[in-house]
Amino acid sequence: MTTASAPARRTLSVEEFPGGLKACLEAILMVADEPQQAGDLARVLAVDETTVSEALGRLQAAYEVSNRGFELRHSARGWLFASRAVYEPVVAAFVTDGQAARLSQAALEALAVIAYRQPVTRAQVAAIRGVNSDGVIRSLMVRGLVRDAGMDAESRASLLATTDLFLERMGLESLDGLPELAPFLPESVDEAMDD
Repeated sequence: MTTASAPARRTLSVEEFPGGLKACLEAILMVADEPQQAGDLARVLAVDETTVSEALGRLQAAYEVSNRGFELRHSARGWLFASRAVYEPVVAAFVTDGQAARLSQAALEALAVIAYRQPVTRAQVAAIRGVNSDGVIRSLMVRGLVRDAGMDAESRASLLATTDLFLERMGLESLDGLPELAPFLPESVDEAMDD
């Protein structure tokens, strides 16, 4: 009895393709439905990870100076092609076709509290906002912007934190890139925080 074996996988050589490594990276990132890590791209293309990282950096720099509607972006989840922020109105009009797809004011408030205070409980979000935020938080979780981050040891309440998708949508590599709040606070709050 003979068993059918899987066909042998051909080892790729990126130099066999027109445009070499650069074009291979572009082709993969164009069809990828989520961000890709340099290590994963290196493994697939049988190229050193450092070589891939350097090539991605050069591609990103080249796109920055071009007049294209897209850019190569590095986010917390990896590398991806994304439309440039300046074209957001055009892209939003196309994607939503007139439907409001933006977050509500309540969702933005809750997301800001979670982003700056994480990990935080639902009760803490509600206390800061002054209203029950359960529905808004559920909406943020469904959109993939907020996640459960364990349990508070004292209250046994679920903790909330932002996701890598949140960072990606904000164009940040980490939470350290969030803008400082001090310039946006009223003077009386600044003085109270100094005491």
